[in-house]
Amino acid sequence: MVSRSVLRKFISRFPRARVLVLGDVMMDEYVWGTVSRISPEAPVPVVAVRRETVKVGGAANVAANIAALGGQVDLVGVVGNDVQAERLAHELELAGVLSDGLVVDASRPTTVKSRVVAGSQHIVRFDRESESPLSAAVRARMIDMVRERLPQADALLISDYAKGIVGPQTVRDLLRLARRHKKLVAVDPKIQHMGLFRGVTVVAPNHHEAAAAAGVRIRSEADLLRVGEMLLRRLKARAVLVTRGEHGMSLFEVGKPVTHIPTFAREVYDVTGAGDTVMAALSLALASGAGMHEAAVLGNYAAGVVVGKRGTATVVREELERAVRNG
Repeated sequence: MVSRSVLRKFISRFPRARVLVLGDVMMDEYVWGTVSRISPEAPVPVVAVRRETVKVGGAANVAANIAALGGQVDLVGVVGNDVQAERLAHELELAGVLSDGLVVDASRPTTVKSRVVAGSQHIVRFDRESESPLSAAVRARMIDMVRERLPQADALLISDYAKGIVGPQTVRDLLRLARRHKKLVAVDPKIQHMGLFRGVTVVAPNHHEAAAAAGVRIRSEADLLRVGEMLLRRLKARAVLVTRGEHGMSLFEVGKPVTHIPTFAREVYDVTGAGDTVMAALSLALASGAGMHEAAVLGNYAAGVVVGKRGTATVVREELERAVRNG
């Protein structure tokens, strides 16, 4: 168990910590409406649109969560030369995140995920994106952005959504820079890139990604232990944090027994972006001097708050403090 006073102490340090986030930035668009009939043209619902909203997503949502939690954040990512990039930059500024680390690549679109929601029912999602690897020139500009900003950061957070930003050479360059400057490295990985992150501080896959990366189906606690220990050994990371939805999290650390952290969610309304919130709170806590267990618990508390909100959302520091105080 971790005392609430200890957790609140680390939260109070958030404003002095700086995290550099690199990853796939995107826009999350929402079309909200109601359904009262089926189309006569095809067996599909007709949505009467009531309102439309936009939120930053992916690595941009991670950065927005860090800012909302009171931390200092720098964001590095790639956008297209389009109106969506302008909207993304505007929304980032509103969230308290500078957009000067965004590299423009005219050969690809800004990633946009558009969702249609009727009442509480998610009807459909359509994506506009490119998953092609970055060109050498764009990748070099992005690494230059990191090289300029990393010395002032306490931690590097890599948010991988498999949209072309993360690749073998990029990861090699990032980890080389992190080692040179002795920075913590937290990673939210995709399955196909898991093996690239050898030697990082912490990798935080969800249980589906962890199982697929290890090649083991998780049907029991014994399977979970096998998966966590296998990834810890293969990646030579300091820790592997497996997020497990309504079952909370399981933390695997070198030389320590597994720690199961139960969920703190009181009501689950929408899990969209919950992983981003976990990574934001986890990395910010580590950058504030928390141990891995304390940081994971704070990440779990933050996730418990954000899943009670509709759509892509952030958690502000006062909400996290209240969740910790109320247990």
